[in-house]
Amino acid sequence: MSGGPQAGRRRVFGGVDGSDSVPAVQTILVASDAPTLRKDVEAVISGPDIEVRAVTSGPEVVAFVAEELVDLLIVDMQMGNMGGMAVCLELRLQESYDALDHIAVLMLLDRRPDVFLARRSDAEGWLVKPLDPLRLRRAVTALLDGGTFADDSFTPVPVLVGGGPQLQAGPESKP
Repeated sequence: MSGGPQAGRRRVFGGVDGSDSVPAVQTILVASDAPTLRKDVEAVISGPDIEVRAVTSGPEVVAFVAEELVDLLIVDMQMGNMGGMAVCLELRLQESYDALDHIAVLMLLDRRPDVFLARRSDAEGWLVKPLDPLRLRRAVTALLDGGTFADDSFTPVPVLVGGGPQLQAGPESKP
């Protein structure tokens, strides 16, 4: 048998009459050592079909996902020890040898240059703080639907330097 305690486990849902009419409750794990950030995220994403759980460190994330099914991990890039990038890389490593099922990761970044780190850690999505409730909801929905989300906030605007349109000399400017 391959995999750890979580690998291969799937949820089974059914209505009272045995049909599949009851919607699946999705579990989202929020990882941050900032209590206000955890509360803000939970307030935005909570709903009748969403169970929000929270942890405060990277090692807690790894222990939690080894025991519980998680549909989405929202992780803060900056945590005391084992921040968002290290957590994401650890999850991807464990997935690579079937110790865990795949878990979508939404990384909360402190600045736009951190997008490079989010991409390198194989996160499915990222948001640059400060968080906007609408962007957060769109990101969560996209990732829970199996997609990706790239926050385009604070994207640098391309600037033409020295390569702008050339001015045509008019008849009055002939020497």
